[in-house]
Amino acid sequence: MADLFASGRIVDVIVALVALEALLLVGLRLRFGRGPKPAALLSNLASGAALMLAVRAALTGADWPIVAAWLLAALFAHLTEMMIRFR
Repeated sequence: MADLFASGRIVDVIVALVALEALLLVGLRLRFGRGPKPAALLSNLASGAALMLAVRAALTGADWPIVAAWLLAALFAHLTEMMIRFR
């Protein structure tokens, strides 16, 4: 388990699960017309994925600009979601 954290692979597993969640929820929305709107859902999940990638970068010893770039991406995705939801 320690190797999963040290290598950042744990984050890869989590991001893959987030991608599966996105596919499932968008598929359910298309099939049944229920659930969150795809744009809001995907921007929300993108925000979380970007935060996870910032954690991965930090775990693997990436330079601080890489971590900061992922955090900035998370911020933009979050702001996008807020604009969609408050329209």
